[in-house]
Amino acid sequence: MKLSACIEWLFSDATGNFVERIRLAKKAGLDAVEFWFWSNKDIDAIERALAETGMSLSGFVAEPKIALTDPANREVFLLGLATSVQTARRLGAKVLIAQAGDDLAGRSREEQRQSLVETLRAAADVLEGSGVRLGLEPLNTLIDHKGYYLGSTVEGLDIVEAVARPEIGIVYDLYHSAVMGEKTEEVLAGRVGHVIHVHVADHPGRNDPGQGGIDLDQRLKWLFANGYSGAVGLEYRPAGSTADALPGVRAALGAAG
Repeated sequence: MKLSACIEWLFSDATGNFVERIRLAKKAGLDAVEFWFWSNKDIDAIERALAETGMSLSGFVAEPKIALTDPANREVFLLGLATSVQTARRLGAKVLIAQAGDDLAGRSREEQRQSLVETLRAAADVLEGSGVRLGLEPLNTLIDHKGYYLGSTVEGLDIVEAVARPEIGIVYDLYHSAVMGEKTEEVLAGRVGHVIHVHVADHPGRNDPGQGGIDLDQRLKWLFANGYSGAVGLEYRPAGSTADALPGVRAALGAAG
C-alpha cells in the first residue's frame, strides 16, 4: 500500500518549515507527499526536496479554488488549471483535486450539475495529453463542509460518467464518505475505475486512523480487491506526534509496517 502524507497537517507538530516535512515523511518510511494549494508554496524548494529524497508528489489542489457550480467561473478556472497542470508536470504529480463549490442559492441542483459537467468537460481538454488527471472530490456536508454542493459519492460518479472523459475522475475520501453514512462497497460498486486518489482519516475528530470508529482497513481492502491501485492519502489531523503514531496508523489501515 502506497501511503502519501498530506503535509499540510502531517509533521506540522515537528516543524514549521513546510519543505522539511518532505524529508520527515521520507525518514518515516512513507512513499509520497501531497498538499493543498501550490501558489503559496516555494515550488523551487519543493522541487529540490523531492529530488533529494526521491519522494513522489501524489497531487495538490487545482487553483483557483472557486465554485464550479457557477458557470461564470468557468473561464477563470480553466486558465488557472492550465497553470496548475504546468506545476504538476514540473513536480511529477499525476493528480489535481477539484472541489465542486457551494450549493448556490437561487440555482437548481440540475443547473449546477450541468455547470459542473460542462466545466469538467472543458477541463479535460486542458488536461489531455498531459499525463495529469483531475479528481472531483465529494465532501461531507454534515460536519466539515456545510453548504457544499457535492456530498454524495454516487452523485459525483454520475457527474464523472456524464463528462465521459478519461482525464476526469473522483477523489474518494473514506472519512467524508463514512460521515455521510455511505458504505464503500455500495457507492463504488462497479465504478472503482473512476477513483484516481483516496484519502483517509478517522471519525469522530478527523484524526489518526485507529482513533475512531471507521472500519478503514476493511474499506481499503475492498477498494484494492476491486481494482484500485493508487496511493492512499493520509489527510488527517494528528492528535499527537505524527511520527510516533504512524505504526498504529499503518496497523489501522492494514498496511505493512
